[in-house]
Amino acid sequence: MPVEQIIEGHPTLRMLSAPNGNLGIALTRSQLPELILMDIKLPGINGFQALKIQHEDPATTHILVIAISVSAMPHKIKKGLQARFCRYLTKPITVNDFMKALNDALTF
Repeated sequence: MPVEQIIEGHPTLRMLSAPNGNLGIALTRSQLPELILMDIKLPGINGFQALKIQHEDPATTHILVIAISVSAMPHKIKKGLQARFCRYLTKPITVNDFMKALNDALTF
């Protein structure tokens, strides 16, 4: 099930979407969301680069980011967690894992 559909079914969540990393950073700065879901393979700059820029900005450094990736290799997951993604989810995403990651991050 696509992430958008999962979020649409949640009564208290609203999803904003950006087609690339640079627009995602701009959207983060203007909206200051509680949580970010970030694909690692973004057009333009990748998720690691976008996370670094976000963490360097005092206005957005506090926002938790969940990585979403097709790469389930243990060294990739370790790299993601070392980069300070709060969670690293791999595709295909299960609804239960996704909801647990959201709930954990939002109650942090």
